[in-house]
Amino acid sequence: MYTLETSAAFDSAHFLSGYNGKCANIHGHRWTIKVAVCGLILNEDGDKRGMLIDFGDLKHAVKTLAESYDHAFLYEKGSLKDNTIAALRDENFKMIELDYRPTAENFAFAFFNILRTGGLNVKRVTVFETPDNCASYSED
Repeated sequence: MYTLETSAAFDSAHFLSGYNGKCANIHGHRWTIKVAVCGLILNEDGDKRGMLIDFGDLKHAVKTLAESYDHAFLYEKGSLKDNTIAALRDENFKMIELDYRPTAENFAFAFFNILRTGGLNVKRVTVFETPDNCASYSED
């Protein structure tokens, strides 16, 4: 089995609604998404001969995903009052409402599914919340 890996990073703010600790407050991270794709068969001809997937294509997919979350306020649906959301939007803040709590574990699962739906044979997605702390999702 061949495995290729790449990564991309983004900066964003979030908070954990209902959490008993510091992370209940709005704070930021430099998140890193590390993606592993796999396959058994390499391309046999053309300009991608000898490759599982062109690293350029893989990097582009992961970078595009990361950029879509970059410099945004990520919040769980139902965790903020409507007037708070309206006030932040009135200030033109980039906000992304999520159907899940914005944890590294949930991001790993969500990003895995986004990239898989995009046509990549994803083996594992690891999301680093800090340089030393990460969560991974794979189906094996």
